Amino acid sequence: MRYNAATIWKVWFHPVFRLRATAIRLRQLALPALLAWQLFTVSAYATEDLKLPNLGESSTSMFSAEFEHQLGRTWLRIFRSQVPTVDDALLYDYLEGLIYNLVTHSQLQDRRVEIVIVDNPTINAFAVPGGVIGIHNGLLLYAQTEDELATVLSHEIAHLSQRHFSRGVEFQKNQQPLTLAAMLAGLVVMATVGGDAGLAAISAAQAAAQDSALRYSRSNEQEADRVGMQTLMDAGMDPHAAPAMFERMLAASRYSSAERIPEFLRTHPLSENRIADTRNRARQYPKQIRPTSLNYQLMRARVVNQLAETPEQAVERFRGELSGTPRSREAARYGLVLALTAAGRPDEASLELDSIWSGDPDRLEYVIADAEIDIQRNEPGKAARKLASRVKLSPGNHPLTMAYANALMKNQQAHIAEQVLVAQSKVKPNDPGLWYLLAEVQGLAGNIVGLHQSRAEYFILNGILDQAEKQLMYALKLTGNDYHTNATINQRLKDIAQMREQMENL
Repeated sequence: MRYNAATIWKVWFHPVFRLRATAIRLRQLALPALLAWQLFTVSAYATEDLKLPNLGESSTSMFSAEFEHQLGRTWLRIFRSQVPTVDDALLYDYLEGLIYNLVTHSQLQDRRVEIVIVDNPTINAFAVPGGVIGIHNGLLLYAQTEDELATVLSHEIAHLSQRHFSRGVEFQKNQQPLTLAAMLAGLVVMATVGGDAGLAAISAAQAAAQDSALRYSRSNEQEADRVGMQTLMDAGMDPHAAPAMFERMLAASRYSSAERIPEFLRTHPLSENRIADTRNRARQYPKQIRPTSLNYQLMRARVVNQLAETPEQAVERFRGELSGTPRSREAARYGLVLALTAAGRPDEASLELDSIWSGDPDRLEYVIADAEIDIQRNEPGKAARKLASRVKLSPGNHPLTMAYANALMKNQQAHIAEQVLVAQSKVKPNDPGLWYLLAEVQGLAGNIVGLHQSRAEYFILNGILDQAEKQLMYALKLTGNDYHTNATINQRLKDIAQMREQMENL
């Protein structure tokens, strides 16, 4: 499922003028809240022209790790409100596991990391102070192996571990705020409308930057390259994947039109010298011979389906791959299963799934795909029963639980689905997709107070605080003499007031 806050809001609250009014308000809030963040992201996300020297970990950092954590979560709420994101529990679970593995082998001290998957075909990733890591799903199409993806992620983790944000504020404190605000506008455009428009906005802002900033940016990237490669090696991955990934990206920029230059190259410019340095650094480590990661190839297949214009287009793509020599025939077959299911051809999908499922009957991707085929056949009860037995074996597993709750809802068992999701919300309280689905099932179950509370949580995570507040006020009017619920709602209203103050004062 693809969604952003504005899209869901239009479904739940139709009047267009409300959407426009809040969008304007969000932009007003975004600029002051992100000025400090922008000082960092020019090094990790948008541009290379305003970066800082290789000073190492600063003992006189202007901001604490806790401040950065709160800043990052504030930024994430605003970002979600303006940029389309991907609600795919399986993909999120995979990326979360990969990043956790890298983080535990990195120099990052504060390991409270949260990821956001951007629904964008461009090749990009970014890091925000406080442990927020963003990944365009298009990056998975370009990185051919898990190690190559890990190369990019390790680089972003290195920006975080070296505290480039705090060091950046020290360096940039004399820069003009207008320049930084203009860069912020470019970042949002790049992640939504397209790279060229965003790049134009950023380039205009860069014109006012100091000439000496370029020297800092090069040093900063070299530091991230060096630290990131050490993370790769310590995590048991192949450091030689780094120069291979960079070389392919540079080649793509040479043989592509200006409109198709990879976003990661726009934000992290490469050169022959930098690639040579990376290649020489990799030679200092033994080459790791790693088999093809089926987990990664399965996730790439999911992304192909997400980015395809139509399910039938994806069907044709995977049939084409299977007629040749794909990197993973099993993953291509899995992608075909998903495409056929989305195209409304469940019988064909079932036959394709049978050809790979027998070799790995407990693989979660195949279990969920089988349930989705049952739902497509209008047999949600069958899907729910299958998933219930799996949930008992893996309680708390997020992708499995979300699939189970969806099957229950489709089978008109909204009350049970509500119980499942309420319990899961304690495990994954920061998942907007969970709160969205919970609000739906609570509405079907007749729990209107709960529906408003869940919508409020969804809007909070997406930075739409005015609507979150309204939802809680609706709920408060319906609680009657329920003291516990009244107290919970009033406390959440206080939390929203505090969040709003943070957004306005940063």
